[in-house]
Amino acid sequence: MMFRNVRYYRIGSGWPKSEELLSEALRSAEFKPCGPMTERSSGWVPVFAEAGDSLARRVNGVDLIHMRSQSRVLPPSVIKEELEARIEDYSNRMKEAPSPREKRRLKAEARDELMPKAMLKSDRTWGYFDPKENLIGIDALQASVAERFLRRLSAATNIANVRPLQFNKPIGEFLTRIFLGNAPGQFAVGRECRMQDAADSGSNVRWTHFDLSEKSIRNHVAEGMRLTHLAIEYDNILSCVIDQDGTISKLRFLGMDDDNSDELEPLARMDAEFVLISGTLRHMINDLKKLLNGFA
Repeated sequence: MMFRNVRYYRIGSGWPKSEELLSEALRSAEFKPCGPMTERSSGWVPVFAEAGDSLARRVNGVDLIHMRSQSRVLPPSVIKEELEARIEDYSNRMKEAPSPREKRRLKAEARDELMPKAMLKSDRTWGYFDPKENLIGIDALQASVAERFLRRLSAATNIANVRPLQFNKPIGEFLTRIFLGNAPGQFAVGRECRMQDAADSGSNVRWTHFDLSEKSIRNHVAEGMRLTHLAIEYDNILSCVIDQDGTISKLRFLGMDDDNSDELEPLARMDAEFVLISGTLRHMINDLKKLLNGFA
């Protein structure tokens, strides 16, 4: 599936008005492979080969974009081994151990010579913009990946006032309501959760593939444990895990194994999947907005 995780951010202004203008803006920060001495490179790539070289695709009013990152993998142990060899060689030639300053020079020299030979690794990150609420959704479980995505986006566009999505009421409290069976009908508890001891952040408990309605599990919350992650099912369509900060992970659409999307052409299949993802998530975010007294 295209999106497995979603981190949401709101923007104040600056999003290009059309697919063409967005693609043109992203072109200024287009992906370029790492050069011999470059540790990391990130930039925008075409959304789908069959859609041409456009760096954006607008489907049902929502913009889909795709970032590629490439990095050189140079383990510290490799640099250390090369540095030790250079220190030994220096000591043999100069008949004395190198000074701290000379060691730093030798290390930088070793790194610069090894860097062009380092293995290249690529990662790709999907993102989309929903203009209804000025929301950017990024397929990133780690905040650092989302922040890199936003930096590249800011370098190419005029987006302003970017901030993580927050609600006026804590989402953690709502997750507890779902967990205890007190949530609206479209939200049902799934089969996974994580809890943290309120007095000891290092004390965590996790249940996976359990019936969370079991009294023995619910009692942990009654006894003071704090719910940090909860698997939910939304409107009998979507299952996912939501954490106390609102990050969504393990996205899965119920019944997707039975659909007939494989009969579609690849581009039509991608469009259909994107419409399903963005539309369902829009409805869920709107429901959360209503239940949690709006966006903060």
